[in-house]
Amino acid sequence: MTGVRRRLEAVKESRQPEEPDPMTALSVRQEHDDQHESTGPLLRSRYRLEHVLVASGLALLPWLIVLANGLPGTATAANWCNAWIGLDSLEALGLITTGLLAVRGHHLHAFTATATATLLVVDAWFDTMTAAPGGDRLSAVAMAFGAELPLAVVCVVLAAKGRPRPTA
Repeated sequence: MTGVRRRLEAVKESRQPEEPDPMTALSVRQEHDDQHESTGPLLRSRYRLEHVLVASGLALLPWLIVLANGLPGTATAANWCNAWIGLDSLEALGLITTGLLAVRGHHLHAFTATATATLLVVDAWFDTMTAAPGGDRLSAVAMAFGAELPLAVVCVVLAAKGRPRPTA
């Protein structure tokens, strides 16, 4: 158990304040890893995972062309109703959770606010893109600009305010 405590203390001591320039922070952290081998593998694996994310995002770019040329203009979904109920349920859960965490001053509200904002923007996008022309589309646009996107902005503001400030 004392080995775990020592390792946690070493990780806490090895943390550097965030630099304004991400590349400077990366080089400082890498130099720091070389000096402290006990925490090296943990921090180095994080950088590898970041590279995997960037590579995956780049790999998706050609896939977008395949989708644009291969997907049909219309499709029928067997679980259409369940998909929308599920999405709106997650939005409700996110809004309630974010509000309760923010009222209590809990630091996790920034994470739930970010996830909820993402869900709201996705909902607005798919509502407007899948709505039939006419009254359905007008209703979807009204919901997007009257409720979903403003709530997403509120969530983003809450997330930004709840983000820990870098220490100088």
